[in-house]
Amino acid sequence: MGNLLGSWPLRGMALVAALGVSGAQSPGEARASGGAVAYPVAPQGWAAAATRSGAAGSPAQAPAAVALALSQERPSVMLSSASGMAEAAGYRLAAGDLVRITVYQNPDLTLESRLTDTGTLSFPLVGVLQLGGLGIAAAERRVAEALRQGQFVRQPQVSIALLEVRGHQASVLGQVNRPGRYPIEVTTLRLSDLLALAGGTSPGGADRVVVAGLRDGQPFRAEVDLPSLFGPDGRERDLFVRHGDTVWVDRQPQFYIYGQVQRPGALRLERGMTLMQALATGGGLTPRGTDKGIRIHRRGADGRMSVLRLSMHEPVLEGDVVHVAESLF
Repeated sequence: MGNLLGSWPLRGMALVAALGVSGAQSPGEARASGGAVAYPVAPQGWAAAATRSGAAGSPAQAPAAVALALSQERPSVMLSSASGMAEAAGYRLAAGDLVRITVYQNPDLTLESRLTDTGTLSFPLVGVLQLGGLGIAAAERRVAEALRQGQFVRQPQVSIALLEVRGHQASVLGQVNRPGRYPIEVTTLRLSDLLALAGGTSPGGADRVVVAGLRDGQPFRAEVDLPSLFGPDGRERDLFVRHGDTVWVDRQPQFYIYGQVQRPGALRLERGMTLMQALATGGGLTPRGTDKGIRIHRRGADGRMSVLRLSMHEPVLEGDVVHVAESLF
């Protein structure tokens, strides 16, 4: 009854007026003493419960029947948006996760805390609970069972809201500005979001990245073309990042140019780059260079090097070595 009066102050006052504070009064006694007999206006479900318990037509038994109906009323469990997504995705609590635990009609038991490195949490009255590895619903049941077994709350209704996800992490390696391990703070973290946390790809980074990890207990590997993420249907290619994933950003593809050019050396190979574009990237020919003496050294699939002559509009491939010869005149 204490929980009932604490959560429903107006209805609780009505029940106190009906039952009496210093002793049980019948409706007739209450009217004789000038007191008002007030019964709470119950919703349809409570009225049905009162009827089933035999209180229909019996004013003296109505408050007890309504109280019984109120005690049996089970509130729906309300989860935060993060908890809802986590539940839908089958998320399991892990070390470092921040949760808020509330017990219906017991605000003094509300707790906001992080799980320890071992996945435990110290809860009022019941002590240390192992919640790591459990889903949201399973963790709620464990807290409720501990309160029930300790006889602290007769019928505990426990709600757990997942506020921050810190127990799950992913790694970003290779040609990014800030490589390292990053927490998966939301269950909807995508590949583009993780790369943004790592500062994006460096100037030497490739356009294609590799994502490796586990999916449903099986090894998973995918190559993702970053520019395609921002094209039509790119959202579908933007993978969700899971705990333990590793994102590898390789160095950019390169070609090499030397001889009679302004800027010889290793240069970035853009997509679909032609020989003419490769020469322009190298700063063009020197006054002593000639476009008639250009040779391409290319390694084949068998590992052997071959010397080719290409037209200005043919593509240059990764690893090609472009040599610009000196003019004889």
